[in-house]
Amino acid sequence: MKIFAISYLSLMILTMGQACTEKTKEIDIEWTQFPQVPDPVGFAGAFGGISHDKLLTAGGANFPEGTRPWSGGIKQWNDKVWALDLGADTWKEVGRLPRPLGYGVSLTWNEKILIFGGADQQRHYEDVISLEYVDGKLAIDSLPPLPLPLANMSGAIIDDVVYLAGGLQGPTAEHAERIFCSLDLRRMAAGWQLLDTWPGSERMLALCGELDGKFYLCSGVALKKQIGDTTPTREYLRDAYRYLPGKGWETISSLPHAVAAAPGPAFSFDKGLVVLGGDDGSLALRNNELKDEHPGFQKDILVYKATTNQWETGGEVFTDKKDDAADNPTASVWAPVTATAMKWKGSVIIPMGEVRPGVRTNRVLVANFNEQ
Repeated sequence: MKIFAISYLSLMILTMGQACTEKTKEIDIEWTQFPQVPDPVGFAGAFGGISHDKLLTAGGANFPEGTRPWSGGIKQWNDKVWALDLGADTWKEVGRLPRPLGYGVSLTWNEKILIFGGADQQRHYEDVISLEYVDGKLAIDSLPPLPLPLANMSGAIIDDVVYLAGGLQGPTAEHAERIFCSLDLRRMAAGWQLLDTWPGSERMLALCGELDGKFYLCSGVALKKQIGDTTPTREYLRDAYRYLPGKGWETISSLPHAVAAAPGPAFSFDKGLVVLGGDDGSLALRNNELKDEHPGFQKDILVYKATTNQWETGGEVFTDKKDDAADNPTASVWAPVTATAMKWKGSVIIPMGEVRPGVRTNRVLVANFNEQ
């Protein structure tokens, strides 16, 4: 496989000036890129995973090339499934989803990519399906449906059990959900189980992950509608929790800043839970003002150390912004949000995502973590 000539070591360690955050020695990461997904714009909210040593990406949504939401652009939804063989120079279209779909949760399990819920322009879905790509053929099967339609939720797998948290029931929902549920993949006939929820508020676009057999729920966005408002506003959250199956929830240290819609699920490395970027909400109210001058989302790499109950900062997601980034964003490399992160061959892969409001990328970032 051709690896594009981008190599970057995390050189910058940020201190946040808060008791819950310490600086850490830099995480040694070599950043590269896989071949770009064959769409001129790319997609946010796409699904992805690994099936029989093939990297798959599917679905998602974008604004057609040359359009923006503030200039009348209409979001388009995708149903294509692409696969990338190890050693290949290009992606191959291998099939279609049952419908155009995005912004659900996708997790890899037992050589299959499991897709939970998701949305299109009209509604959110409770459907759960699996994708398996073997011998050049894509197989799609159904799994027990979710307890309710959901998109913009987050999830992780622990010991063959899927855990999902939060989300939205519909595109016009005025509040996020506080649902926490599980599905034992070894006993799927039992269906979904509703579990006790975390102590904090409802949320969507949170980041989940697994560390030492515990489920982590971090940050995200709550929706608040004040008297007289016609639509709810976003409240960016910094609180974080962990769930020990069979024992319940406990509160952990808050993050130094929000990491809404960060590539997920988060992953463990060097006995810590690693977060790659995210939206801290600092520019959320200025999107229509900044438009194509928006600088992009957070680049911070945050690491939660369970031994100290502290968040540390250990570098940045690789970016390479060109002089023409405002007018030609696809020529630059950005830190994406609303993207799936997955481990493959010891690396973390982040296909596509949103790189600033209304703008997607077709790039595929690869983070190669070197042991300390």
